[in-house]
Amino acid sequence: MSLRSITLLGLTALFAGNVQAALFTYSSSLSGAAEDPPNGSAATGTAIILYDDAAHTLVFNIDFAGLTAPPTAAHLHCCTALPKSGNASVAVTSPSLPGFPVGLSSGTYNATFDLTLAASFNSQFLTNSGGTLAAAEAALAAGLASERAYFNIHNAIYPAGEIRGFPTNAAPEPSVLSLLGLGLLAGLTLRRRS
Repeated sequence: MSLRSITLLGLTALFAGNVQAALFTYSSSLSGAAEDPPNGSAATGTAIILYDDAAHTLVFNIDFAGLTAPPTAAHLHCCTALPKSGNASVAVTSPSLPGFPVGLSSGTYNATFDLTLAASFNSQFLTNSGGTLAAAEAALAAGLASERAYFNIHNAIYPAGEIRGFPTNAAPEPSVLSLLGLGLLAGLTLRRRS
């Protein structure tokens, strides 16, 4: 195979990976130790957040148990200055996700948000992200991908948050796989020339 063919194949793979729609799965354990500052709460939880960049949806699957008081609010914050550290304002509906079980110290929450609707975002986050829904969605997607977004459950005893976690994406993005493929092709080409 000629160098030109390998280069064209690599570039095709690179750009093909970027055009595909993807479902990104982010997950996190929720704990008091992850709060900023950390607290001594023994409560636990799990947050699984699915972001679909083609359907423009955000799905929340949240489980929590052992809160010291019923939740007063629960939401996704974005975007901290550093990954997995710091505080940020609320990105989605505020003061709490619609239908979140605020009267229970243990519970489950499952909901889908349409990111083409302004009601899915906190108005301040929408404004600070550039004022358009597309810009707010892009900022939220970037915050999730860079581990600068966190899910937080607040209550009267811990008004800043009793448990939280920074969701991470275990699967590489399609563009990362494309770059890996391009690097392998370049390595093979250099090896053949030697």
